[in-house]
Amino acid sequence: MLKAQTKTQFLSCLGLASMLAAASPALALDKVSYGTNWLAQAEHGGFYQAVADGTYAKYGLDVTIVQGGPNAANSALLISGKLDFYMGGPQGEISAVEQGIPLVDVAAIFQKDPQVLIAHPDNGVDKFEDLAKLKTLFLSKDGYLTYFEWMKANFKGFKDEQYKPYNFSPAPFLADKDSAQQGYLTSEPYEIQKQAGFEPKVFLLADNGYSPYSTMITTTQAMIDSKSDVVQRFVDASIEGWYNYLHGDNTKANELIKKDNPEMTDGQLAYSIAKMKEYGIIESGDSLDKGIGCITDAHYKTFFNEMVAIKVFKPETDYTKAFTTKFVCKSTGVALKK
Repeated sequence: MLKAQTKTQFLSCLGLASMLAAASPALALDKVSYGTNWLAQAEHGGFYQAVADGTYAKYGLDVTIVQGGPNAANSALLISGKLDFYMGGPQGEISAVEQGIPLVDVAAIFQKDPQVLIAHPDNGVDKFEDLAKLKTLFLSKDGYLTYFEWMKANFKGFKDEQYKPYNFSPAPFLADKDSAQQGYLTSEPYEIQKQAGFEPKVFLLADNGYSPYSTMITTTQAMIDSKSDVVQRFVDASIEGWYNYLHGDNTKANELIKKDNPEMTDGQLAYSIAKMKEYGIIESGDSLDKGIGCITDAHYKTFFNEMVAIKVFKPETDYTKAFTTKFVCKSTGVALKK
């Protein structure tokens, strides 16, 4: 009788232990925060996908996406330790190196920067170089100081007199056929089509030699040193999220995007996804066989040299401190595309 009772107690304890073991992954999820660079949109879709379909949870992560926006300061929150990751870019991280701030890019989701110049369809602008013939280019201050300087250094005819400040409205461009304006491949052309009823001509700077990565996963050196495993899991899960967003069912991810950004429409989401695929924004170059998010020294160095040539960065800056290749280029998630 005593042996039977002991056996029953043992089995009960074993069952309890099994239940606790089964529950422990949910209890042990590492909380992680990722700050985006703007309001929720398809350009952030892979991250929302990994939340929506449980990929982050599968990797032992509880991820909070913190929206960017006109009044957000997510890059500052990363520096202060209030965010774990941020949607940075090479220019910001190299600038941080020059200021002694240890920010590091650990994945490059966009192999191509989606920056474009947009022209009217009937003003004789058929190729990128033809933009130099136009009287006016509506550009942001940052664009004027970076890629416009690159344009002047690499193409004939572009001059400072063309520059006019871009106020983030297409109205001045639409009113002036002898002009072009800056934009994002996935956004402004769609809005112009809606407002003006015509399809503008779109010139992707990346397809004309402008080489920065974009939509990075950026973190701090302290995070890499103290939680390298968390960094690797977040990178891997995010990459899988992007494959699933582009090639799987992204319905739930888009619902989360619209929940965070109620002004987002299904039409805009569909347009953005289509353009990212058409132009190879995410899947091109090294990422085709080495996986989404791949960073290489050669690519990063090319951009750094371009910026040194137009005096954005100092030639002695150690640009290699701005990124690491240890977490990417492992063909993670490539099979999901098939």
